[in-house]
Amino acid sequence: MAQIEPTSPSAEEVRAKALADRYRGADAVTVLRAAIEEEFPGDIALVSSFGAESAVLLHLVAQVAPDLPVLFIDTGKHFAQTPIYRRNLAKKLGLTNVRDLHPAADEVAVEDPDGDLWRRDPDACCTLRKVRPLDSALRDFGTWITGRKQFHGGQRVDLPTFEHKGDHFKVNPIVSWGPDEVEAYFAAHDLPRHPLVDQGFPSIGCWPCTHPVATGDDNRAGRWRGSAKTECGIHTRL
Repeated sequence: MAQIEPTSPSAEEVRAKALADRYRGADAVTVLRAAIEEEFPGDIALVSSFGAESAVLLHLVAQVAPDLPVLFIDTGKHFAQTPIYRRNLAKKLGLTNVRDLHPAADEVAVEDPDGDLWRRDPDACCTLRKVRPLDSALRDFGTWITGRKQFHGGQRVDLPTFEHKGDHFKVNPIVSWGPDEVEAYFAAHDLPRHPLVDQGFPSIGCWPCTHPVATGDDNRAGRWRGSAKTECGIHTRL
């Protein structure tokens, strides 16, 4: 049997590894300032769901660059509370460049005319309503910032601070934060909560595919409950 030769890392992957090593243990503001002002100036955006924990990273970014492009994927399937929270939180934090992304109307008409694609094929629904709109918006940027954290589990447990996937660098400034640190930051800065958090939603996505969880359950246990699906695809499609 022929042996498969290991693939050498690309120059971008080598750079991401070097950045992850350089900023290992650095606080989130230091990581953000380095990424926004030094490493990827003018070529970086934050992608935010304006979900249960999003206010923390949005507040951190507002301290460094309140005019940074913030990309919010408006799937058309959000809970009614989410777009309202997005508007109020952006205003409170002074974020001046929040951009709403939408699925293409013509694609929705063809692929999800009855609005129930989520029921028949949740992966296809996420691709239509999340992955493609974000891919289109990210053509203008070489780097994006995420709020993913290792304690969320699944494919996130080994995330580094900097990585390179596909065509983009990704920065995960609060990747090592645990639940206690998130809660402490909310309290210290009096950040408003997403209204659904008090109703038992520690992770908030689209309404058809998000459910409340029991105390002690994994944060993302309410996402796509009853299926093997754990990610919407924007981080795993590559």
